[in-house]
Order: sequence, then structure tokens, then C-alpha cells
Amino acid sequence: MSHDSYQNPLCTRYASRTMQHIFSDDFKFSTWRRLWTALAESEMELGLPITKEQVEELRAHIHDIDYDMAAAEEKAVRHDVMAHVHTYAACCPKAGGIIHLGATSCFVGDNTDLIQMHEGLLQIRRLLLTALDALADFMERWKDQPTLGYTHFQAAQPTTVGKRASLWAHDLLLDLEQLDFALDHLKLRGCKGTTGTGASFLELFHGDADKVRELDRRVTEKMGFSAAYPVTGQTYSRKVDFNILSVLSGIAQSAAKFSNDIRLLSHLKEFDEPFESGQIGSSAMAYKRNPMRSERIASLSRYVMCDLMNPAITAATQWFERTLDDSANRRLAIPEAFLAVDAILQLYTNIVTGGTPYPRVMERRLQEELPFMATENILMDCVERGGDRQALHEAIRQHAVAVAKKMKLEGGENDLLDRIAADPRFGLDRPALEAILDVKKFTGCARQQTEWFLAEQVRPVLEANRDFLGAEIQINV
Repeated sequence: MSHDSYQNPLCTRYASRTMQHIFSDDFKFSTWRRLWTALAESEMELGLPITKEQVEELRAHIHDIDYDMAAAEEKAVRHDVMAHVHTYAACCPKAGGIIHLGATSCFVGDNTDLIQMHEGLLQIRRLLLTALDALADFMERWKDQPTLGYTHFQAAQPTTVGKRASLWAHDLLLDLEQLDFALDHLKLRGCKGTTGTGASFLELFHGDADKVRELDRRVTEKMGFSAAYPVTGQTYSRKVDFNILSVLSGIAQSAAKFSNDIRLLSHLKEFDEPFESGQIGSSAMAYKRNPMRSERIASLSRYVMCDLMNPAITAATQWFERTLDDSANRRLAIPEAFLAVDAILQLYTNIVTGGTPYPRVMERRLQEELPFMATENILMDCVERGGDRQALHEAIRQHAVAVAKKMKLEGGENDLLDRIAADPRFGLDRPALEAILDVKKFTGCARQQTEWFLAEQVRPVLEANRDFLGAEIQINV
């Protein structure tokens, strides 16, 4: 690796080898050659003077790319596609004259972009399912563990750790639905010609429009797609890029919400991220385990969410059949969104599988706040035994206000139960009050909801995709 020029940290620090390969030169330019081979073979099948020997020669040289020659050619002709046409022809002397026959640059450029995004979405899907699988195990393990719920980051009705995790998992399920929709509807550009009219191919086939249409179908099928977009300009609609990056942005949103929750839980000392034995720095202090993985998720997610503006503006500013101001932007915006989400989901799984919840800390915080939340339960118990609701309501309100004031102004402990036990109007001793304060009475259907969600939503999805799980996890910490 060169150390005297800028290196993209998404490759050097964060993203997996798999995703890096999908957007690599090897994948890109070998796909160009696969497209040229599919085009030549389809043209041969439809009657153009191309031989099987020429097609086989093209097929034999899909991967042996002379990058030095391609760079020299591009410097001379100032055109990347023609530079690679010349480079391919150099190792295919019999087929050199029929490479790229009738096609425009977007035949290889746009089709390859779509193929890369298709492969990238499959990798993201594997990582998303892997994260969801890890969350399912986490939910199952912690479905009964009570913890303080929060609204506005203020103490609220208790929930369970597993139920809270179900909120994270539900977001990922929604993301999976959007991803699957995008995959199901992603098409190839196919063979559409210079402005999308197929004029060059119509000339090659001597005015036979049916053969032009069949050429489009055959190339699309040979490249592994069931359909091509029915109409295009020189390029496919750039709204496709926006739709794909919207899926990635949605995943980033879900991951950012998860990471923010983990950061807050780390502050509350209720959860620690995974810790490496050789880890040093402020994240490794016994009293201060900084949630650096979650912070990295938040950082990368912010980048992806902001990146969504690129395809939005690009789609909105295309002129007629095409304009080239999309090119440089797309070379950055599309690969980097995929690389970043790849890294985000690896971090997500790492945190879920290797993180540590601390139940005793949760229980201590619950005991500090539960007396306030139990006042309505205490009141109802007393009313059932014949107490005056209005009088008791005012009495318990005064006690609660006094305790909250003491806790905030003096740092005192929560002695609300002692005050109520000492107040004869309530007629409850401390054991009776503590029985009312059984925390499991305050978590509602949290455990059952978690079990229902796992059984009816999460596990069926995971089981249906069992062969799809196991994406490469290459976390850089």
C-alpha cells in the first residue's frame, strides 16, 4: 500500500474484502468484458457476421486485463471505454473488430453499475440478516430482564432488555423489506443505443426492430437478469440510484438509532461494547469504556444519510437523454455508500454478539425510580380497601414532590416508600409496599411481545434465509 498519497479509509479501515471486490477494478472491467462477450454472442445468434471462434476468444480473455496498457490508452484517447476496447482487442486479435459492435459507452458503464449494485445489495442483505440473527439470540436471552424504560430520556415505565432489542430488530426487518423490494425490481439497462432508441442496432439488423428487441432480451438474460428497463435515454434513469441508496440510507438510520441507544446505555453503565484484551486508550479504562464502535456506526451512518443527497440531485438535474455531470459524482457516491453500510452492519453484529449488559445496574436504577411509578398502583390498592381516592391522591403527590425535591437539591435517596409506610392514611407497611413494587408487574406484556415477535416475524425470516446467513465479518477495531 502506498503511503505517500490519500487512501480511502472505507477500504483501508472499515469495509469487508467482499464489498471492496464488488467495486474493484477487477470486478468492473471483467464485467465490461462479460458484457462485450454477451453482446457479441447475441449478435452472432441473431445473424450478424460474428463467428463462434471470435466469441470464444473474447470469453477466454475476460480476466487477463493489462491495466498498464489500458492506462496508456486512456491517456492517449481520453476515453476510458475505448481504452479498454483497445486493450481487450490486443489480446483478442480475431475478435478485435467486433468488440462493442453497435454499442455506446453506457452499454458497459451503466450495465456494470447495475450489476455491481445488485451484487452489493446481496452482500448487504447477508450482513443485515446476520445482524438480525444476532439480535434474535440477544432478544431471546434477555426477554425477561427488566430495565427502566425511557421517554424523552426521562425515566418511564419499565420494559425488558429483550423488548427494547425488538425495536432495533423491527427496524432491520423494515429495512430488509425495502432491500428485497429494490432487489426484485432492479433491472439491467440492456442494449438501448446512443440515446436509447436502438438506432445503431436497427442499422446493424437492416431495419428489423424485432431483432433489436430480441438482442436486448438475450444480453439481459445472459447477464443473469430477468428484465431490462423498458425505456432509457443514453443512461438508465438516475432515480434508480436514488432508490438503491435510499435503502442504504434506511439501514444507516436504523443502525444510527441502535448506536445512539448503545451510547446512552454505556453512559448509564448498563451495557459495555466488546472489549479486546490488548485494547488501550480511553476506551479501555475500567471506569470509562468509551463506546467507540457505536460512535463509528453513528459517524459512518451520518455519512451515508448525507450521501443520499447525491443521487437525488443527480436524478433531478439530468438533461434530456443524458448529461455527463453525473459521472464523477456517481463514481464516489455509489461505491462509498455500499462500503460504508457494509462496515456499519459488521460493527452492528459485533456489538450485539460481543457486548455485555449489566442486570444489577439496571435493577439498582429501577429501584431508584420505581417508587414514583408505583404511586398509582399504591393508590388503587388503598382505594380498593376503602380509602378516599382524592385525599390519598393529594397525600401521595405531596410525598412524591418532597422526595423528588430532596433527591435533586440534596442528593438524597429515594425514601418515598418509608414516607408512605409511616403515613397512617395509607395503612400499608413496608413489606406490603414492596409486594406492590414487584418490578415484573410493571413490564406489561414485554416478555410475551418479544416472544410473539420472535416466533411470528423474526424466526420465520431467518429460517427462510438460513442458507443466506454467514456473511464475512471482518471487523477492524
